[in-house]
Amino acid sequence: MATLDKDLLAIQEMRDAVRSANIAQAAYMQYSQQQVDNIVKAVADAAFKEAERLANMAVQETGMGIPNHKKMKNEVASRDVYEDIKDLKTVGVVGFDRMKKVTEIASPFGVVAGIVPTTNPTSTAIFKTLISLKTRNGLVLSPHPYAVNCTKEALEICRVAAEKAGAPEGLLHCLTMSSMEATQQLMKHPDIHLILATGGGALVKAAYSSGKPAYGVGPGNVPAYIEKSANISKSVRQLVQSKSFDNGTICATEQSIIVDKVIAEQVLTELKKNNAYILSDEEKVKMEKLISPVPGKVNPQIVGKSAACLADSIGITVPEDTKVLVGMETMIGKNIPFSLEKLSPIFALYTVEDSTEAKQVMIDLLNIGGRGHSCSIHTENTALAEQFSVDLPVSRIVVNTLSSIGAVGGTTGLAPSFTLGCGTFGGNITSDNITARHLLNIKRMAYGIKDVEVPKPEFLVQPVIENIKAQDPSLDASMVQQIVDQVLKQITLNK
Repeated sequence: MATLDKDLLAIQEMRDAVRSANIAQAAYMQYSQQQVDNIVKAVADAAFKEAERLANMAVQETGMGIPNHKKMKNEVASRDVYEDIKDLKTVGVVGFDRMKKVTEIASPFGVVAGIVPTTNPTSTAIFKTLISLKTRNGLVLSPHPYAVNCTKEALEICRVAAEKAGAPEGLLHCLTMSSMEATQQLMKHPDIHLILATGGGALVKAAYSSGKPAYGVGPGNVPAYIEKSANISKSVRQLVQSKSFDNGTICATEQSIIVDKVIAEQVLTELKKNNAYILSDEEKVKMEKLISPVPGKVNPQIVGKSAACLADSIGITVPEDTKVLVGMETMIGKNIPFSLEKLSPIFALYTVEDSTEAKQVMIDLLNIGGRGHSCSIHTENTALAEQFSVDLPVSRIVVNTLSSIGAVGGTTGLAPSFTLGCGTFGGNITSDNITARHLLNIKRMAYGIKDVEVPKPEFLVQPVIENIKAQDPSLDASMVQQIVDQVLKQITLNK
């Protein structure tokens, strides 16, 4: 018996999933707010309970990150996201302006295609499931080929909990055959109503090129500025914690440190105290070749690996407790490996004269990758932080905290999210942290509140007469006038 082509099987799986999700979503549209909220809570609780097991699965399958750090991500994606969206009205009337007599009514999008990255596979799956369920949307997840099993398990935990709480069967699906062709066709499927794309640039571009409404996100290349007024010991401690969190796999993680020259030595001292290893010039050259064997492209093999593992792979011996590797840098460009987004515990460190130069270095770094995403500032100068926020082409500026966790809402008041919009700076439709409210259509019922008198049509007689005379100069003008007057009178009588 002939075996079916893998891509054909994957496409059939995708079509079945979309069909099933649409049927279930049509039923789910009829659910009340209370029913929806009960389902969302049940799913959040179930995912939170399995946070550790899912974290272990993700590390084992992808070879990226740190289990207890991924557990924290899963907890944020379940508990923190739930706390943020639980009181949001997403069914029926959700707003009313008494003065303007406008009523707002929530309506779901339909079925969402969720693209899931290999760096945060289980947390992203939980997050996209919760915000889809909260807004009465169906969901079909397409996992990264290197993270199919853990993504599927995360979705399965959510699916079982949702159905136990009363959700219709078939509302949630995860594709299992990891076919790029199936993912491409999923994004173009006529019964997919929105694409929620978290992943590499090519995939996000494909989402925007699908002809469907899409929330895509750009890459991060987050610069972090330690300004001379900053609490240096605290700032450095936070930077090392942030960069080493899950081995740097969050796109909002800092990639470069920019330091005022007057505090540079103190910063280096504090980095060493916090288990950072400063690379020598020779070691830095070796590391550059590991980061970017092909100019302009980051080696995917370094993503999510520990500092010790990265050092060992190029023959450098570092202390076992090393958390991050730091290379002193002066240049910026696509062909300068340390200035790229490395998604691993490797920092570039730039020394600048003052805040004016620091701002330019940050802009230059963002311009080679990361425009619209995030930046980090450590300062006690509030006015400076605000001015940088005004001037820099980013969508979120985190101040005096860990960017990796702060930008996703873990240590800040930003909406907890695992899909961070980059605005038009980064070619995205929104600069928001994507959450449930982005998956709603808002219909508006508006009553008339102003009376308008529509004026009667005015007939300009003179141009009509002149037009007739032009066509036949022999006509008597007074006779033409009488005819026009009679016609106008008849029009008035017939009204």
